[in-house]
Order: sequence, then structure tokens, then C-alpha cells
Amino acid sequence: MMSPGAGSGLEVSIVMLFILSLNFTDQGIRNIKESPKRAKVARELAKKIGVEIKQVYLTSGASDLVVLAETENGDNIVRQSRQCAARTARAWTEEEYQKLVSELP
Repeated sequence: MMSPGAGSGLEVSIVMLFILSLNFTDQGIRNIKESPKRAKVARELAKKIGVEIKQVYLTSGASDLVVLAETENGDNIVRQSRQCAARTARAWTEEEYQKLVSELP
């Protein structure tokens, strides 16, 4: 993503996408009706450290929730994911993936 810089040129801003996989704790399951409120608080806390939670999904299978988050600094996502004991994976868009593959030797 390109954004105008303060100087004469353009400033390049790279936004990284991350997928966080979470599971409810026993307490989280007992208080499941509070989870939308907790998701809102998580969004606010994430924003304070430069992470934007794009979407929260309730899922079946190995994880109870999957969160899509963006940040310009991967270190921020580590802080966020450690607060909620999430498994974290960096994700590349289809366009980014195609570019990476096209540059392989």
C-alpha cells in the first residue's frame, strides 16, 4: 500500500495480514454470551498497539475463533497474540503470493 509522504516522494507502507487461531478457555465457555463484548475490548486494545482486527470468525474444528488482523509491524501482532494465547500465522494475499512465486529462480 502506498501513501503520500511528508517529503517530495512517496512513503511506502507495508501492511501485513495475520491469522490468529484461538480457543475458548473453560471460563470463556461458561461466559460465552460475554464474548462479543470481549471481542470489542480486544479491538480497542489492538488498535492502541497498531493492530487492526479486520474480522472475527466463530469456527468449527481445531479452533473456536479465527481472527484476521493487519499491522505494519509484525512485532505488534506478537504482543496481541500472547495476550490471548493465540496461534499466529502470517498470511499473504493472492496478489502478494503470485508476486513472490514469480520472483523465484
